[in-house]
Formats: sequence, C-alpha cells, structure tokens
Amino acid sequence: MARVSGREIAALRRFNRFYTQRIGVLEEGLTGTEFSLAEARVIYEVAHRPGITAVALGRRLGLDQGYLSRMLARFAKARLIERTRSSADGRERMLALTKRGTEAFAGLDSAARRQARDLLGVLPAPARSEMVGAMERIEHLLGTRVRRRERSKPSGIVLRPPEPGDLGWVIHRHGALYAAEYGWDASFETLVVGIVSDFARHHDPSRERCWIAAKGKRVLGSVFLVRASEEVAKLRLLYVDPEARGLGLGGKLVAACIGFARDAGYRSITLWTNDVLVAARHLYEAAGFRLLHQAPHHSFGKDLVEQTWSLEL
Repeated sequence: MARVSGREIAALRRFNRFYTQRIGVLEEGLTGTEFSLAEARVIYEVAHRPGITAVALGRRLGLDQGYLSRMLARFAKARLIERTRSSADGRERMLALTKRGTEAFAGLDSAARRQARDLLGVLPAPARSEMVGAMERIEHLLGTRVRRRERSKPSGIVLRPPEPGDLGWVIHRHGALYAAEYGWDASFETLVVGIVSDFARHHDPSRERCWIAAKGKRVLGSVFLVRASEEVAKLRLLYVDPEARGLGLGGKLVAACIGFARDAGYRSITLWTNDVLVAARHLYEAAGFRLLHQAPHHSFGKDLVEQTWSLEL
C-alpha cells in the first residue's frame, strides 16, 4: 500500500464531513423520509434486483448479516418486502418488494432526485459539468483499485449462449437499470427490443453471437456481436449487472467479442455509446478501441453526447 500523507487523510475526511452534512445523511430520516441511509440502500437494491438473496444483498452492500436480517424482518413485518424460497437452494430466501414496498421506493427515489436536482441547481452549467466530471473521476480512480484486487479472485461466472428467457432478461434489465441510473425513458427499452428481436429472428451463427454471463442459474451480464458489413462487426448491448461490477466481467465480455470477430474474419469492430456511460468507455479504451466521432444529441429523454468507437483487428 502506498504511503498516504496526513494532509491527504485530512482532506478526505474534511470532504466526507462536508458532503454527508450537505446531503442530510446525518439526519434521522434520509431526504426527509422515515428511512435511514442503510435502509434506503437496501430498498433500492431489492427494487432493482428482485429475487436477490439476503446473502448476496449483504455482500453487495457490505452489511453485517445479522444487522441486515433484523432490518429485513422489520421490512417484512411492515409488508414492504416478501421472501420466497429459492428454487436453486431451499435454504435461501429471494427478496422482492411488495406493492407497499414499491410505493415506498418510489417516494425515496423521487425525494433523492429532488435533492440531487436542488443541490446541482444552484450551480451554473459549466460548474455542474465540472462537478459531475470530478465525481466520475473519483469513482473511476477508487473503482479501478477495487477491480484490480477483485480480478484475482475466482468469480465462478461463465459465458454461454442464450437459453429460453435470457433475451427477455436482457431487455428487462437494460430498461430497468438505465431508467434507474440515468433516468432514460421507455424509448431506450424500445431500442433494445428492436436490437434483440432482430438478432433472435435473423442472426447468422457463424458471424454473429450473443453471450450470456451466468453464475449458476443467476444471469449477471450479456453482450452481442452482430454483422455491420462483410468486414465490420458491431458490438451491442454490453451489460454488467451491478451485483457483478468489479469482477472483470465487462472486460471478459468485450474480449469474447474481439476473439470471435477475429475468428469470423472481420477486419474491425465498431460500437455506438454515450459519454455518460463512463465505465463502459474505460473498458473500450482498455481493449484498444479508438474514439472516432462524438456529437451532442437528444435521445431517451435526455441531452447526451453520442460516441462512435472502433477497433482494428
């Protein structure tokens, strides 16, 4: 571990005190609600990963299992969550929000969005852009160190062809995650439906492929490689579930596309993305892709910057 100066430690602690006070983490209820920060995070994770087990949830959030178990018991008693026996392992219970829990999550999500809007709204546009860029940079720097440690650990995740139900999962997870994390509207899910349905009906197995990343019966990621022309392949719909981030899965999916494209005789791979997808862009850069073009556009209910990347094989 590198030597860290006292000044650096003090700066990080000062920022943590400033930011937690500013966003109200120290208040009794997060963003004016009845839920603590930990409770809100648990509700958020269950909302976006219905069927997650308590063990996986505790591991993902770094929560003590006893503390989490007591919290889940309170949520069950308040009829916010329901627990069903796992078909894969009868000793585990899968978690999902009830109707009341979904309503509670909607209130939390709305309050958090208002808080973020109010916090950013006091800044002019250039300052907002600078602030967002700084936060993304912090996330990337700290996340990279974690990913490097995790990559040495066996994940048990395998890449396989899609099975019945997997393509529907791809559509659902893209629509749900991009709405939750980026606020994209249903037009993005419509785009995904078109890409997946076209692949299902017309793909050429010798030159096009879909990989599903799974750990046991749990699907954690996916990617498609399709034909753009005789010499150019197109990488589409790269997805890594939040539960599997930091395990090197994104790089593994991109590498599968590159290896298959070379074997299939393509000369290059192209892809289209948006600059807000920071983690994906870093994966493409690490794999050797070059940014060819970018331009502002309005899609999925947001003002975005589209990017086209290419890799010569």
